[in-house]
Amino acid sequence: MGVLKREPGLLFGLLTAVVYFFAGKPILGDLSNVGLGVGSFVWIFAAMLWLSFVVVRHADALAIQLGEPFGTLILTLSVISIEVIMVAAVMLTGDENPTLGRDMMFSVVMIVLTVLVGLSLLLGGRDHWEQRHNLQGANSFLVVLIPMSVLVLILPNFTRSTGVGSYSPTQTIFLIVATVCLYGAFLALQTLSHRDYFRAPDAADDAGEDAHGHGIELLSVPVHAALLILAMLPIVVLSKSMAKLVDHGIFVAGAPAALGGFIIATLVLTPEGLSAVRAAKGNRLQRSINICLGSALATVGLTLPAVLIIGMVTGKEVILGLGNPESVVLLLTLLVSSLNFSSGRSNWVQGVVHLVLFATYVVLIFD
Repeated sequence: MGVLKREPGLLFGLLTAVVYFFAGKPILGDLSNVGLGVGSFVWIFAAMLWLSFVVVRHADALAIQLGEPFGTLILTLSVISIEVIMVAAVMLTGDENPTLGRDMMFSVVMIVLTVLVGLSLLLGGRDHWEQRHNLQGANSFLVVLIPMSVLVLILPNFTRSTGVGSYSPTQTIFLIVATVCLYGAFLALQTLSHRDYFRAPDAADDAGEDAHGHGIELLSVPVHAALLILAMLPIVVLSKSMAKLVDHGIFVAGAPAALGGFIIATLVLTPEGLSAVRAAKGNRLQRSINICLGSALATVGLTLPAVLIIGMVTGKEVILGLGNPESVVLLLTLLVSSLNFSSGRSNWVQGVVHLVLFATYVVLIFD
């Protein structure tokens, strides 16, 4: 109980979950009341964002205690779990939206590879002029991420067995198996055979500096793990209400459907993004790269199977293929990422390039 008293975000999230679990239907029953709808969105969004910070904080504590690459992997899988929960909730409770899964995955990949990577390289380069990272680690991420992204978001536009942008049932099953196998092979590389690829080239044991430099109170591993899981439970409960509010808000505002995926991605990635940028500013670029590229890879490798399985079980259509402008921006982003991480050194100009690509992506959403 003493530990919980020091967790205001967790307590606020639990309280919010209890309120909307028992009183969600009457509160959200009439969304024509603009004030009630906006107030509920702000309240639930704040609770879920605070809970996400709690999840990331405890994942960071586990990262410090377990070391790389296991610590970053725990952080990535925790955030991706929240992402899968949110997407599943929107797919199961919202109106028919066959492009939701695609829009969310594309948003996550673009936000990670442009905003998070861009800010990390820009601010890290500004503070430290030039930073080093492990070339083999970055290449290992990209060699799996690039083919997975093309198979998932571009190739469906060129298949002929079904409508444009979708796969046939046989192709869908193959894609699920292929992405799971690729991600599983990468995890084996990251955690078993080539762990050194994901450590800084001049790695020193700076766990204590990480902990004290950023005010992280280290408890036992089981306590951090338990609090991390406990913080994720209210997110599961609140996801249905958030999905309903997002879906209704986009419909009323006449906003582009892709905005729903962008909102979900922003909510999920904000705490993890701050952790990545903080690591780069602290001259720990390798950790920042592990967080960013690991998040993009896990999104495609884990969220995609969940989206496709939900679509198959519920009979809902799932469209994966991007439009031509979005496909070009995705391929350009993957190419720039490959070039920028090909030397083992980075500077602030590379960060500017990534941020310009993000601005291009945002323009395409609204125009």
